[in-house]
Amino acid sequence: MAVKSKEKEMEEEREEGERRQLALSVIERLKELYPDTRCTLSYRDAWQLLISVRLAAQCTDLRVDQVTPKLYEKFPTVEAIAAASPEEIEEIVRPCGLGRSKARDISACMRILHERYEDKVPEDFGELLALPGVGRKSANLIMGDIFGKPAIVTDTHCIRLSNRIGLVNDVKEPAKVERLLRRIIPPEESNQFCHRMVDHGRAVCTARSPQCEKCTLLTLCRFGRASFGIV
Repeated sequence: MAVKSKEKEMEEEREEGERRQLALSVIERLKELYPDTRCTLSYRDAWQLLISVRLAAQCTDLRVDQVTPKLYEKFPTVEAIAAASPEEIEEIVRPCGLGRSKARDISACMRILHERYEDKVPEDFGELLALPGVGRKSANLIMGDIFGKPAIVTDTHCIRLSNRIGLVNDVKEPAKVERLLRRIIPPEESNQFCHRMVDHGRAVCTARSPQCEKCTLLTLCRFGRASFGIV
């Protein structure tokens, strides 16, 4: 296995230090623009957020928020959903897409919460990941929004903006982006930072037509500076 030279290690440390400083500047500007950021999914309890995040896969938060009240009206508790059949759940959540697999995961997840955790959502990251239908993005969202722990939620907006700004370099795999951002984002800022990246990705830095000319991050952003010829 190749051994890094001292010069290479020093160069990588320097680049990471620059990205860390860039991240701090981005955090401050986004704080000014989105002071009251929060998760855009509506929920009352932790288990409801767990369900909403599963339904949000390949679906808009708006559509999820239209569907979940109907689900909770019929099945108002963890125990009630755990007792429901996947088919009964699918009938309600079908508008969110992938109804069969989502209903199956929700059913299995709620049964585990009821049988093993007394209807509570576990606070351990590893235990969250072991729940049906829960990946790193969902687990991080629960850890940050419910339990107030440092969390990096690498959704499509966070990944897109991180690459455009230059916080990461051409990295699209969510787990890798998460790992790299954890190295440069202060833990106490991480959860709100990710929510603000979503806010900015929806409002300004959209996937197809980013509005660089009105972006508060223009002078910091690698993509924006290149687009406008800013040195």
